[in-house]
Amino acid sequence: MSHATVDVVVIGAGAAGMSGAVALAGLGLHVVLLDEQGSPGGQIYRGITLAPLSRRDLLGPDYAHGNQLAQALASSSVRYEKGASVWQVTREHQVSYLREGRLHTLQASAVLLATGAMERPFPIPGWTLPGVMSAGAAQILLKSSGLAPSEPVVLAGCGPLLYLLGWQYLRAGVAIKALVDTTRPEDYWRARRHLFAALRAWPYLRKGLDLMRSLRSAGIAHYTGAEALAVEGDDAATALTFNIAGKSRCVASRCVLLHQGVVPNIQFSQSLRARHHWDVDQLCFSPVADPWGELDVPGVFVAGDGAGIGGAQAAAVQGEMAALGIGFQLKKISSFQRDHKAEALRTKLDANLRIRPFLDALYRPREENRIPADDVLVCRCEEVTAGDLRQFVAIGCTGPNQAKSFGRCGMGPCQGRMCGLTVTEVIAKARGVSAAEVGYYRIRPPIKPITLGELAGD
Repeated sequence: MSHATVDVVVIGAGAAGMSGAVALAGLGLHVVLLDEQGSPGGQIYRGITLAPLSRRDLLGPDYAHGNQLAQALASSSVRYEKGASVWQVTREHQVSYLREGRLHTLQASAVLLATGAMERPFPIPGWTLPGVMSAGAAQILLKSSGLAPSEPVVLAGCGPLLYLLGWQYLRAGVAIKALVDTTRPEDYWRARRHLFAALRAWPYLRKGLDLMRSLRSAGIAHYTGAEALAVEGDDAATALTFNIAGKSRCVASRCVLLHQGVVPNIQFSQSLRARHHWDVDQLCFSPVADPWGELDVPGVFVAGDGAGIGGAQAAAVQGEMAALGIGFQLKKISSFQRDHKAEALRTKLDANLRIRPFLDALYRPREENRIPADDVLVCRCEEVTAGDLRQFVAIGCTGPNQAKSFGRCGMGPCQGRMCGLTVTEVIAKARGVSAAEVGYYRIRPPIKPITLGELAGD
């Protein structure tokens, strides 16, 4: 096992991680950037340095923008470690990771968590059937390998990614049978109060409208206000059923792609016992941080979607903001230099986050798609249903951590990533209390799986 001391360890090579690492190196700090992928880019810009020009063109200009960040990283002094699976971060800034079968530990003066987002669970009847995937997973296949479904697909749920993937699939020649949107008229009404701010972010609005217009022009069946979504099939998906204004609909398809937004990946910040709050607008837990991204764990910073969903452009700015905070803390810049450089960044950040309240209100996931019926699986790993959770509550279970004892919920290979928010909300509804009171899983290392043999080798 190797040991080394560095100034800063950055975890995650997405927009926030790349921009933050480059900015830190520019301050004269010794920076190590750890990422489990084989190339930089994170989820938004996945495979950007490896994608041929034809794929970059297919995925659109927003994706291609990631190449600028990747080039800046390549020309910096940052030590970029690809294929690094970080399994532990301590409050003393010790970072342990596995790379090429060997264990490594870095002792840092500061740590920047740039772990991004993950898709929100979408637990509906049939969501575990073969042929059902998340839209984000489908997009990852398209970005990383150019893979796309060979037969017609159904896109279902809500959120900008659903329309973006539909547009990309059109350009890739994928047949789309239907786009089933759960957004209702009342969602548009709720979003109206944020419309003025959204209009000031007109480039974002224009992109969204252009995506919708492209899909409509292609003649794709478009349903809105869909309720009671369920995937039909015995051994595999055969159709998506839903209701529109009380009328039952059915679209036959062996490939159903679900999506209802993304949420912060908080596995590391939770494992550090940092303080988190329940975001009532984004319906998820987010770490509590100061304006520079520092958690209540001194010397540990967070930037990007892992701190709250804001998108790739905002994440890149937050990475630079965190770099200024770390640079000041490590005495590389004065408070005056930090604040002066931050002025333009704050203006840019505000401009990129202006659209967020509108999107959060418009694409707020419906309760029936977050808090499922009794017979729907919640914990896929351990096959725990929503009904099981409600029975646990009836006999004294108060939260996700107790649910582990009652029925191993959250103890499978995904370590609660796929079920955490659902478990919290199901228990909260059953108890008649807030999600904030119920809380989240108590995350412990290893954050990523590591074998006993690998530990023994150490």
